Amino acid sequence: MNRAALTKRLVAGLKNREAVIGGIGNSNWDLWGADKTRGENFYMLGSMGLAAPIAMGVALAQPKRRVFALEGDGSLLMQLGCLSTIAAQAVKNLCVVIWDNGIYQITGGQGTPAAAARTDIVAIARASGIAHASWAADEAEFDALIAKALATDGPHVIGVKIDNEPGRNQTDRDPIRFRESFMRAMAQPV
Repeated sequence: MNRAALTKRLVAGLKNREAVIGGIGNSNWDLWGADKTRGENFYMLGSMGLAAPIAMGVALAQPKRRVFALEGDGSLLMQLGCLSTIAAQAVKNLCVVIWDNGIYQITGGQGTPAAAARTDIVAIARASGIAHASWAADEAEFDALIAKALATDGPHVIGVKIDNEPGRNQTDRDPIRFRESFMRAMAQPV
């Protein structure tokens, strides 16, 4: 599956001011390409592994708002313990989407230790206490799992095996504008 295409599908289907936190690099660039004008999108710049923890913080602060984290498998490995924290906090309005291509794409395509060991990141999420953790086998199942995350309490984790196509868009390097836009969007009622 293709991360850019799935990111566009996800963002296009959001109708209730849901927050989307894009991880660094390609996850971020594809979110930018999906809709760079959307104030509810937050773009990470140089913070590898922090999309899920930041999304958890947003979800806890805004319990009526659905929150999505778009995190690469390599980035998630930097903060794997966040899965246990998400489960322990029982963050009902959070969905973590893990884009798994088995490489550190942003740093040159080196294989991740998880890929080398055939580690099942979704199984780790389940073992951490996240009952709604599943692999999306195809685009239809991805859409169904997103719909479930929008309609039911979580937390949710959706693992997606993706191709190695790099992000096609470069996020503007304007973190202050991103922060201000996101803060204004989060101040709006759901």
